[in-house]
Amino acid sequence: MQLTGISSLRAASHGDLVFVTDERKLSDANACGASAIISGEFGAKAVCGKPLLLHSHPRLAFARAARLICAPAARKNYIHPTAIIHPSASLASNVAIDQYAVIAEGVRIGAGTWIGAGTVISKDVSIGDHCEVFPNVTIYSGVAMANRVIIHAGAVLGSDGFGYVRDEATGRYEKFPQVGRLTIEDDVEIGANTTIDRGALELTRIARGTKIDNLVHVGHNVQIGEDVVIAAQTGLSGSAVVENNVVIGGQVGIADHVCIESGAILGAQSGIPSNKVIRGKGVVFWGTPARPIREYLKQLAVLARLAKKA
Repeated sequence: MQLTGISSLRAASHGDLVFVTDERKLSDANACGASAIISGEFGAKAVCGKPLLLHSHPRLAFARAARLICAPAARKNYIHPTAIIHPSASLASNVAIDQYAVIAEGVRIGAGTWIGAGTVISKDVSIGDHCEVFPNVTIYSGVAMANRVIIHAGAVLGSDGFGYVRDEATGRYEKFPQVGRLTIEDDVEIGANTTIDRGALELTRIARGTKIDNLVHVGHNVQIGEDVVIAAQTGLSGSAVVENNVVIGGQVGIADHVCIESGAILGAQSGIPSNKVIRGKGVVFWGTPARPIREYLKQLAVLARLAKKA
């Protein structure tokens, strides 16, 4: 038997692999059209008419299997005739560059990397091995990407930060220099239409393994640690620090010079004021200003009781 696809239980057909995390769903998986099932260890004693693969974390095992089953065909080493590539650019082996991409002076692109249509890569950018840059991405000068980085369509990397100095005499704003760099480490994924600013005078850094959703903004000088997850429409102001293994929900607002310490969890639409430190590994914070969820819910309950008495 050869597996040719992956599916949910409802949509499965012959050749598909499915997974279940709940013992109560195992009979549904056995009855669906799939050809094989990944289940938790609860499936060890089950009677099943299909191949049953057991794993302590079936969702994780399914994700890993999906990468093998659904891996895209290897891209050919090619440069589309409409792509514009400066003679000084350095391209390693098996690089694929689609139509109307622009590769500027001094750019370095590693082995097995794909550059999508309409992408613009500015002077002296460095891109590592086996990266995927989807169409219409813009990468400013001063950006260095490591290996296996994925950048989705429409993202803008290394743009100027929002930094101005007000002349009190005239009331006018003058631009503060934005001449720093942006570093993106191994295995980072950046969602569609996300924008990440370069450092003002130093560095903006996205560390290894971090995953950033669509429509996120990361301001200048921000430091994001390893294995951080950031959901859509979140904004991080300049010089914020997010340590390792933090989880940030959607539409969270993080002000300047905030520090989110390792392992904290910020619920959707939380707000973190300037210079605040959030600490508590595994603790969920919610509200504006964000506070531990138990405290937040108690305050909501008090307000509800007061409202009934009014």
